[in-house]
Amino acid sequence: MSTDEPDALDQADMARLVAGHDAALDALMERHGGPLFGFLGRFLRDEDAANDLAQETFVRVYQHRSDFKPGQKFSTWLYTIGGNLARNHLRARSRRPEVPLEGDGEDQPGLARSLPASGGSPVDQTVRTEQQAAVRSAVANLPDDLREAIVLCELEDRSVAEAATMLGTTVKAVESRLYRARGQLRQQLTRWLTTN
Repeated sequence: MSTDEPDALDQADMARLVAGHDAALDALMERHGGPLFGFLGRFLRDEDAANDLAQETFVRVYQHRSDFKPGQKFSTWLYTIGGNLARNHLRARSRRPEVPLEGDGEDQPGLARSLPASGGSPVDQTVRTEQQAAVRSAVANLPDDLREAIVLCELEDRSVAEAATMLGTTVKAVESRLYRARGQLRQQLTRWLTTN
């Protein structure tokens, strides 16, 4: 399947949705629901909130279907809506901080499942688990704007231009955020970078 084919399917489904064929939303949700949930889970570090906001994102797609411009890349529009909802959620959460019932351990919901599993000896698996936990923790400790850029460009494999559109900023701003985020991650992960 070429990269143009999903975009063509998205365009066709959005045209059907705008024309009143509500079932077209199901096809969009089937294609984009998982990746959107993954992005929101990585960004928010809260599986329940990610699930709620993924659903709310598709509600907004339906509500604002007539705002979609033919020719516009659907996934960029979708992630822009989801990203805005996530930033609003984080702002609201910072105004009313929650005290977790459990420690902020290594079992971050959703993220562990998104990292590839592989075999190897128990020692290798333990080292890999520690590395993954260190990376998750380092990404989680980044400021929101840097974490969002890293999640989009490194974990979601979006282009810098696409990330800039999703974040409502310039390509240079995203490049700057990525540079700063990578520098902070290098500092936090020095132990793992020097021993392997």
